[in-house]
Amino acid sequence: MTKVRNRNGSPRVVVVGSGFAGLNAVKALAKVKPPVKVTLLEQHNYHLFQPLLYQLATGLVQPADIAHPVRGIVRRYRRTSVRMATVSGVDVDAKEVLTEEGRRFPYDYLILAAGATTNTFGIPGVEEHSFPLKTMPDALQLRAHLLRQFELAENDPAEVAKGALTVVVVGGGPTGVEMAGALEELFKHVLVHDFPDLDINQARVVLLEAMDHLLAPFHPSSRKHALEILQKRGVEVRLSSAMERATPDEVVLKDGTVIPTRTLIWGAGVRAHPLADVLGLEQTRGGRILVGEDLSVPGRPEVFVVGDLAGAGDGKGGLLPQVAQPAIQEARHAVQNIGRTLNGEPRTPFAYKDKGTMATIGRNAAVTELPNGARFKGALAWYMWLALHLAYIIGFRSRVAVLVNWIWSYLTYDRHARIIVAVEGNRPRTLEPPRPAAQPASAPPRR
Repeated sequence: MTKVRNRNGSPRVVVVGSGFAGLNAVKALAKVKPPVKVTLLEQHNYHLFQPLLYQLATGLVQPADIAHPVRGIVRRYRRTSVRMATVSGVDVDAKEVLTEEGRRFPYDYLILAAGATTNTFGIPGVEEHSFPLKTMPDALQLRAHLLRQFELAENDPAEVAKGALTVVVVGGGPTGVEMAGALEELFKHVLVHDFPDLDINQARVVLLEAMDHLLAPFHPSSRKHALEILQKRGVEVRLSSAMERATPDEVVLKDGTVIPTRTLIWGAGVRAHPLADVLGLEQTRGGRILVGEDLSVPGRPEVFVVGDLAGAGDGKGGLLPQVAQPAIQEARHAVQNIGRTLNGEPRTPFAYKDKGTMATIGRNAAVTELPNGARFKGALAWYMWLALHLAYIIGFRSRVAVLVNWIWSYLTYDRHARIIVAVEGNRPRTLEPPRPAAQPASAPPRR
């Protein structure tokens, strides 16, 4: 392996991951005194705004609208470099990050912010036959698959009864609720015009939730509002409905119900990135790495873990949610503690400041809850959701593009990004039903 050395005497900080946690760590490190040398390791060359992946999957935005080149973000920080690399491990004794490309990156301080991946809970068939929504290929692959099912159904109406136009969304949290609402709008207000020969009423969106309510982190009144809106708009919400298994053509529930479908969207849970499993560090629930009050690994004060990868406590016996705000605050606090250590000051414990929770249900419908107990729903909550997400998108051009798409869709119900593009995702999926092998035609005799 090639060792990458720092040529000056500044402390070396390696940051793994360029999500909300990783980028905020890099930005904070640029202000640390004394100055540090920062290396950001990222598998892709872009930062992805994951909260809008469902809009990419449903044709409302394009990839460049919600992704920004990492190098373009950090180039303003003179002492920060970017390496596109896949981290495969960490030698904590040698203080080196290992990559699949065969390189070693030495560090004095390490910030692990690799994020999370889908948690299928070991349900048979989910890994092979569902569509997760964690990466850009996931969203593009899902979009192509959805559109192709409509094309197949228009060519052969018999495919409808086989589940071509039935989408099952598993998980009644914000991800599942947002996706279900967006799909219903896509089918009933956009694709209905693209496929005039199809009876669009046969298209179904089924939302499954194992608990007896949606949006578990929210107040009961917000849960009720979300349920009523989804049902009013045509989503089939099935509460207290747990999955037993999935096949390419159907979903089977534990009560024996069988739902024919070729599209299973998995939004039921996440777990720490697989990197956490190979580091040899102590893990807690969901595979997350156990951290101390200062967000460093016990016994390894130079290694910090932040964001979805960190098993940081919420002060109530649980773990902090794997969403953007904890990730941002943890990253900034970890950098503060690095700065305090460099200056010979004691570290401080991390304390999460809850800034509220929100989820959109669809056009003019959302729920927002603030830490002071204030709750909003309907159009006002929806505008609050739009404003907040627009503010967190990186890049002025991207903000303008997303805003224009939102305005255009609001005025016309149109979504221009409904094209079928072949995408090589994380795992193969069949985008159309198997066809019988064609019989070879008799070749004419050669002359």
